[in-house]
Amino acid sequence: MAAARALILPGVFCVSVFCIFSWKYSVIGVQAALQLAGRGLLFLALAVWMVSSLYPKLKSFLFPASPAELENPVDEASSRVKQEQARREQQEHHVVKSSAYHEAVLKPRQEAVRRKKEEDFYRMTGQTWKLSQGSTLGGEEETEANTEEDDNKTPNQKAARRRKQLETPHQAPVQKELPKEKKIIILPDEPPENTEGVLRIALRCPSGRTLQRRFFKACSSSVLLDWLHKSGYSPAIYALYTSYPRMPLLTHSDLTMEDVGIVTNTVLNVEEKDPSTT
Repeated sequence: MAAARALILPGVFCVSVFCIFSWKYSVIGVQAALQLAGRGLLFLALAVWMVSSLYPKLKSFLFPASPAELENPVDEASSRVKQEQARREQQEHHVVKSSAYHEAVLKPRQEAVRRKKEEDFYRMTGQTWKLSQGSTLGGEEETEANTEEDDNKTPNQKAARRRKQLETPHQAPVQKELPKEKKIIILPDEPPENTEGVLRIALRCPSGRTLQRRFFKACSSSVLLDWLHKSGYSPAIYALYTSYPRMPLLTHSDLTMEDVGIVTNTVLNVEEKDPSTT
């Protein structure tokens, strides 16, 4: 049909042009031109019919169709469905294969790189103890659990576990001593200067400074040690010595100032204890 249309259009165009030229320039008469045009149209119609009827046969004879073109449309649709299904199965196979490669190769490799970076970081920061698995504390239940775990392990794993336990140091628990109660030093109130039975005592410290304070003669001599301690000199290291003659001052809670020989204003030296006398 396409070939017939291709012949009809040029034929009609040529006949129309011939008729116009014949009428315009009077090459032939009008009646003769119409007769010629009718004959041309008839010939053109006959040619179109012959082409339309003979063209498919000539085409099939000159250009035979391939077996693929002779297939049934149903078979062609089923082949397309099969091709699509085969393509889908191939894609699923590639997905499974890539996921298996990721789990078996890429993921362990990434985990090893991450673990290596973590170990380097802990070694650089001095926190290598975080790299060890550690050992949990427990009693018989833990021992039974470890025994059950050992039963499920191979001899090599059991030996490695025992070796690791031997290498792990077991530190004995350190008993913490109870903090000693601090002694609160309270000095008696300093009496007025003009009161009867009052004397002034001066402490000449190793730093060069001199401390002065008033006490009653009947006051206990141990108050001098409390005063010394409160001034920043521990009685365990320092002692009080008389100026002349130089000798250590004997103090006790049962002895008063008069009992230890302090009856007037006195200057005492603060010195370190002699190791031979301690």
